[in-house]
Amino acid sequence: MSWWEERVLPRLVDRALSTGPVHALRAQVCEGLEGRVLEIGFGSGLNLSHLPAAVTSLDAVEPADLAWSLSESRRGAAAVTVERVGLDGQLLAAPDAAYDAVLCTFSLCTIPDPALAVREVRRVLRPGGRLHVLEHGLAPEPPVRAWQRRLEPVQRRVAGGCHLTRDPFALVVEGGLRLDDTEQRYLPGPAAARPWTYGYLGTATRVG
Repeated sequence: MSWWEERVLPRLVDRALSTGPVHALRAQVCEGLEGRVLEIGFGSGLNLSHLPAAVTSLDAVEPADLAWSLSESRRGAAAVTVERVGLDGQLLAAPDAAYDAVLCTFSLCTIPDPALAVREVRRVLRPGGRLHVLEHGLAPEPPVRAWQRRLEPVQRRVAGGCHLTRDPFALVVEGGLRLDDTEQRYLPGPAAARPWTYGYLGTATRVG
């Protein structure tokens, strides 16, 4: 990681993704989580306050040490014990079928091989277990997509490899999971922000 990615970007992400509208989406995506949960892209722990009481433990994959440090107070206030179990969503240090659910928010945009990461999610989910996903990505309108393609090289440089043109739901299917309930819409805000604010929210199940 560069100095920017290690010392600055986690603080910017913590601020940008802790607004009221984003927290409302976090609460929505966390609905139905239960049992032993793995979170990929734990960041600064912004999902912790939204975990249902049915969650009994949370294992966290987070590459940024600063983000993990920023989460300390949130982890301390959480109702469940949080353990950092890895740095890379593409290689999960867990046996097959180890988790009841996996939570992934604003991370598939950045992971170098997101399809590989989803295949790893499928491997560690028990049969019938679910992935809960909240991401931003490819917009439906051609003019917005054109701007996403233009802006993506800069976005990747300044935002730790973040892509604007990925389709998270297509990646989930490619990784071998069955999509269930899904929503796609823009976050509230000005039209100029649309290249960054088209959201994907839903769940997907490991079948078999």
